[in-house]
Parts: sequence; structure tokens; C-alpha cells
Amino acid sequence: MWKKPGMPSALAPHPKTRPGAVQRVDVSVSRDRDGTLALAFALEGRLADLRIPPAGEPRRGHELWRHTCFEAFIARDGTTEYHELNLAPSREWAVYAFRAYRDGGSLDDETLAPRIDVRRGADRLELDAHVALDRLSSRHRDEVLRVAVSAVVEEHDGTLSYWALRHPAGKPDFHHADGFVLRLERPGAAC
Repeated sequence: MWKKPGMPSALAPHPKTRPGAVQRVDVSVSRDRDGTLALAFALEGRLADLRIPPAGEPRRGHELWRHTCFEAFIARDGTTEYHELNLAPSREWAVYAFRAYRDGGSLDDETLAPRIDVRRGADRLELDAHVALDRLSSRHRDEVLRVAVSAVVEEHDGTLSYWALRHPAGKPDFHHADGFVLRLERPGAAC
């Protein structure tokens, strides 16, 4: 079953991890005619109990998924190839390319940098990112895409909770094809 893009959707905590200080994580995903993917994440909860780095200058980061991080996985419909985007509240980012399930690695290209905006209140953290799809792959701009979105949230004691639109059976695994539940039609196509 496909989820409808553009409308906010609630991410669910993985059943084997506790949500702790997090009350809710929402996401909205859309693609415009110019080939830009827009991601809007909102985390609500006791932010004082979470490890959330302060926003700094945008820069490439490494192993962002080990701490509080928002993620998107993007695949062209009908293929096993996909890209992974990691977006941290620090405004660090990372991009990975995979030929198939977990078969790939990091892309060290500064031109892939998404535009990241972060806003933080007492009990709400918002991260918006805009990604030029044709920088990931020239075919991403005009093809039907399958997208998975997720979040890793770290508490001060180091405990991690894992959030996604859909979790496959077993341990948390955001790379699993069963999590790619958003379908983005070709720009201009009737939904």
C-alpha cells in the first residue's frame, strides 16, 4: 500500500525500541516540477532529554545515523538502486549510493549538498531539506520514485529510538525495500 506524498505522515517507533522522550515524529515529502525533493520533519517531545546538536554551518558529516538524524531513501520505481540521505539537526548531511540492498557507499561530492533549515523550540524540532534530484541521478528528476523516510533519535543516556513510516519485521532496517512506501509520480502526472 502506497502512502500519499505531500501530506504530513506520522512516523512510528520500531516495536523493539522505546520512544522515550519523543512523543511524535511527522514528515512531509513532495517533489516539484523543477526536480527538487522537499522533506519536512517535525519531532515533538522533551527535547531537553534528547541529544540534539546545535545547528551550525552546513557541511558533510559521517555516520550521522549513530545520533539524532533524519533520513530519506530514494529509488526509481522498478530498480534495486537507491540513494540514502542523512540530515542532522547540526545541518550536517551525508549521501550514499547503493546498487542493491546495502551494496554501495558514501558519495563524497559537495555538489550534492541539500539546503537544510532547522528550527528549535522548547518541545519541537523542525528540519526542512531541499534536494536537487538530478544531482543524485539524472534519471531521478523525471522518473516515478519510491521513497522511505525515517529518523534516529538519541537520548542523553545514548539510547536510540528508530522511527519510520513502515518497519519491516525484525530489527530496525531502514534500507529494507518494505519501507519504501511513498510513491512520487513523474512531475506533472495525474495522481
